Amino acid sequence: MSLPRIMVAPNGARRGKADHPALPVTIPEIVGCARACHAAGAGGIHAHVRDAEGRHVLDAGLYAELIAELARAVPDMAVQITTEAVGRYSPAEQRALVARLRPAAVSVALREITAEPDARLTRAFFHDCAAAGIAVQHILYAPEEVDRLAALLADGTVPAAGLQILHVLGRYAAGQISQPSELDAPLARQRAAGLAADWAACAFGPAETACLLATMRRGGKARIGFENNLLNMDGHPAASNAERVAELVRLAEADR
Repeated sequence: MSLPRIMVAPNGARRGKADHPALPVTIPEIVGCARACHAAGAGGIHAHVRDAEGRHVLDAGLYAELIAELARAVPDMAVQITTEAVGRYSPAEQRALVARLRPAAVSVALREITAEPDARLTRAFFHDCAAAGIAVQHILYAPEEVDRLAALLADGTVPAAGLQILHVLGRYAAGQISQPSELDAPLARQRAAGLAADWAACAFGPAETACLLATMRRGGKARIGFENNLLNMDGHPAASNAERVAELVRLAEADR
């Protein structure tokens, strides 16, 4: 699966209804949000599932249910699951989720999955995904992680075919407020390493839209939504994830 031009990330692992009443938590809510976001212009969804208490979980059963419901409701929408650890899950548990579920696409934080002490297990995970046709998007939180990914490609830990990257802008900025200029360093390292990747970016705070427009101008793709930001470009709260998608679509079309 190639990355869609715009992927919505509607909920993430940490936020809940107290942060925004329209943040989808249950499977029916996520499906309804996906339908609205697809209509607004999102070609894919990066989805987290929650348990009965609303907590982020890596649960293959819940994910299987969500994927089946999304296939019925929005069959043309790409679905990417997450392996995000949030300090609770080990690399072994992350690998086990993917092995059991066999999703079409998954995002994997490079720093989390490589915390596994046995590098052979990490290598086997990536090669098993490639053999199964699972699209793995490598989440990179800092420019130096581009170099780490390049090293893993060079030593064969990560297969080069179908390489996908997500650059997370501003994860460690003051107040997690991203700026478009934060794209410069990771892209420079990506070019220097000669990485031929299908790449995207996500960003935090009111400059999310500006960061994603800058990303698209430079040939990248966009991940947008309440996982990272609840505000429209004017600084006012967005009514929904679909409103965030619609704003980006409108401005990206005007920017062409």
